[in-house]
Amino acid sequence: MTRAAALAAALALGAAAAPPPASAHAIVVDSVPAPGAVVAGPDVEIAVHFNCRIDPARSKLALLAEDGRSRALEISPGAPEGILAGRAAGVAPGAYRLHWQVLAVDGHITRGDIAFRVAGP
Repeated sequence: MTRAAALAAALALGAAAAPPPASAHAIVVDSVPAPGAVVAGPDVEIAVHFNCRIDPARSKLALLAEDGRSRALEISPGAPEGILAGRAAGVAPGAYRLHWQVLAVDGHITRGDIAFRVAGP
């Protein structure tokens, strides 16, 4: 085996044995409410589970009503790692979007929406 072939084989073997590169962009794994869910109000528990660690101090939750009104939600302290949690109190029946924005450990900000409905009486 030539020296170049031996080096190529060693690099290929090393690359196969190395762990995959850290890619910690935050992706939603699960949520409460789930996308498209119909939940009881007027108080709605919120939890968004991500595939990686997030910085809750630099992350945000907001509830967007179908009429365009938005209100920031306080993030609950002490949630397990990778989970952003909060509570929306006094939510009227209707369609809503939970808007989330998180800072992942890789330094990237990710954001998105989860649509759900609050059932009427």
